[in-house]
Amino acid sequence: MVAILMGCFYNQPMHELSVTESILNIVLKHALANQAEKVVSISLKIGELTDLAGDCIQHYFDYLSKDTIAEGAVLNIERSPVVFQCNDCKTTFQVSLKDSGKIVCSHCGGAKVALVSGREFYIQQIEVI
Repeated sequence: MVAILMGCFYNQPMHELSVTESILNIVLKHALANQAEKVVSISLKIGELTDLAGDCIQHYFDYLSKDTIAEGAVLNIERSPVVFQCNDCKTTFQVSLKDSGKIVCSHCGGAKVALVSGREFYIQQIEVI
């Protein structure tokens, strides 16, 4: 089994496995508390700055959810962009992951910026029947 799971990462660390296990535990807890018979889908919001791979999370979820009410559930992943806010002029602006170098405000050129989004990771919705 380990060889199959590692194949998803091409020998990179398997942090998606523990993250996916946490997702499944949370989903099962809420589904059972609400007397659900089946988990149909799970909507996740994952920031682009996280290095979580959606296809690997689905792969691990399929493996871990076998013989549970979440078996066969589809993970719908929405990626949130990397957005900063300038501390000087308060303008918010999106940054591409491909951009390298120092991040400066797109409006005033200020170098003091704060991350607004891009690192989040949470369950938005659980669809059950």
